Amino acid sequence: MAPKNRSAVPRRPPTPALVLLPPLLCLVAAAAAFGAADARPLLASGGGGGVRRVLLANGLGLTPQMGWNSWNHYGCNINESVIRSTADALVSTGLAKAGYTYVNLDDCWGDDQRTSQGYLAANPKTFPSGIKALADYVHSKGLKLGLYSSAGTRTCGNTMPGSLGHEDTDAKTFASWDVDYLKYDNCYRDGTPETVRFPRMSHALMSSGRSIFYSLCEWGYMEVAKWGGLYGNSWRTTTDIKDTWTSMLSNIDENDAYAQYAKPGGWNDPDMLEVGNGGMTYNEYVVHFSLWAIAKAPLIIGCDVTSISKETLGILSNAEVIAINQDRLGVWAGRLTRHRKAVLLLNRGAKRSMSITATWPDVGIRRGVTVEARDVWEQVTLVPKFTGSLTAVVAPHSCKLFVLTPVGR
Repeated sequence: MAPKNRSAVPRRPPTPALVLLPPLLCLVAAAAAFGAADARPLLASGGGGGVRRVLLANGLGLTPQMGWNSWNHYGCNINESVIRSTADALVSTGLAKAGYTYVNLDDCWGDDQRTSQGYLAANPKTFPSGIKALADYVHSKGLKLGLYSSAGTRTCGNTMPGSLGHEDTDAKTFASWDVDYLKYDNCYRDGTPETVRFPRMSHALMSSGRSIFYSLCEWGYMEVAKWGGLYGNSWRTTTDIKDTWTSMLSNIDENDAYAQYAKPGGWNDPDMLEVGNGGMTYNEYVVHFSLWAIAKAPLIIGCDVTSISKETLGILSNAEVIAINQDRLGVWAGRLTRHRKAVLLLNRGAKRSMSITATWPDVGIRRGVTVEARDVWEQVTLVPKFTGSLTAVVAPHSCKLFVLTPVGR
């Protein structure tokens, strides 16, 4: 979410929208082929590695998390009826079966002040049954419930208290409500560095008696990817996404700079999905979902799933694209299990179609190897097979996403 008071926070300048950083290979102007990450280490020296598993041994996030969050569509206009109907819709549409299991409340779920005993409480007008009853309902659907707080004195919408100074109490409260996920934002700070405030909640959650997925929403302010893996299961690398082509590409470009820090158990987060909210075209949403999938980003739906269109459902439920994101190898942008490669050809230009070629050295395949190419959006296997390179014509603001399988393996 993006409250007004965030505008004063200094940030790194965003990557220009027409540049993709390695391993997002710029093969032609305004176009790119993805997939040359094989030579990268899974975690840079000093990035955490085995130490992380000691500090954050909650066993969660072995693949990027999938679910739904209330903010992008509803903002503060949430209540228990919205959340219950969303849980129902995730099941009835098949999205839950596709892997979207977290139902996450963003800001504005809580009362304006703590109780006289110092505890967080649900807003009695919008969540009169309380969070525990809501968690029970969500769990009865085979789903998981997520909540939101901030590493500050107030949440970003200034509608409820933050958790700064109350980390242990709040973590135990979340656990007592059977909460499964915490998105932890970065507003109303007290001057204490993020490297101090966010670890406090991590330790509190680990001591709460319940395994709770910990999503750091630090905005990439202090290059959280370089230390977030010690404490969290995912970490926001970017500013808030907007439902525009330019914002979406800017976020994925900025996220790309930290590819080497993501691995099973902890993931770079370029923010939630805007697919289905209406600000982009169908082809642009296909690009959006493809980029998040191949970048091993969290797949958190941000639209109204109770009135989801057939086109939007088709994008979000594409099993072959989801499989790229959820591949257990967990390597960003390219390498999959069973010696396969995911390759994305992207045309950033808005005016004309482009012929884009990915050569085998570009995508980490040995010269002379023959592959079978599966177009995962068209859901067809191309004929004939390919040796040395793959070329496709890509429409403006569109992409082609392939899984390449060596023949004879």
